[in-house]
Amino acid sequence: MVSPVTVVKSEGPKLVPFFKATCIYFVLWLPASSPSWFSALIKCLPIFCLWLFLLAHGLSFLLAHPSATRIFVGLVFSAVGDAFLIWQDQGYFVHGLLMFAVTHILYASAFGMQPLALQRGLVIAVLSGLCYALLYPYLSGPYIYLVGAYEALIGFMGWRAMAGLRLVGAHWRWTELAAGSGALLFIISDLTIAINKFCFPVPYSRAVIMATYYAAQMLIALSVVESRDLGGNLGLSKVD
Repeated sequence: MVSPVTVVKSEGPKLVPFFKATCIYFVLWLPASSPSWFSALIKCLPIFCLWLFLLAHGLSFLLAHPSATRIFVGLVFSAVGDAFLIWQDQGYFVHGLLMFAVTHILYASAFGMQPLALQRGLVIAVLSGLCYALLYPYLSGPYIYLVGAYEALIGFMGWRAMAGLRLVGAHWRWTELAAGSGALLFIISDLTIAINKFCFPVPYSRAVIMATYYAAQMLIALSVVESRDLGGNLGLSKVD
């Protein structure tokens, strides 16, 4: 089992560009009411840095491990979705929703179907149903079906991310914790978006949405890599 200190020493330097890009986003805090290609670039920049984080482990690593490749492609779709959401008030919200739906399919595929963990799946299904029940009275037209389908997809992704999570005992792995925590933060971020858009204004919604979103993407990217061991080999999480 790799210690958290080893993880920080090994993976931390590769994440420095991501942290800098995230700080740039929050420092500039460009007005959401004035969408532009520059604001889209600033919003997507942390995700671009996560592309570089995975590529820093070697292209051969991505090509050799399908789970890592799917996470990488999911990050690509996420960046496209982020760009669409910059212009969501101009009619591109559904486009962003669809891009993130593809992202969740890719992430769920990367996490795999083993172990099955049906009880956790049932709990997440019930919670997803309750969230949809909260949103349903405020939905109309195609959003009734689109939001429902999206809830199901992100719930499924969360189930697969948390299925192998072990918090006690000698066999827990930091990659599993990263996957589960990332999925949970992604759900919180997207639920905040939905409540703020369809139900009622959420205080500090943009800060909550983006902070949880960036943290979620970072943790999910981390979940497919292990720290380099003493022999210099790169391990892989449970997903392969």
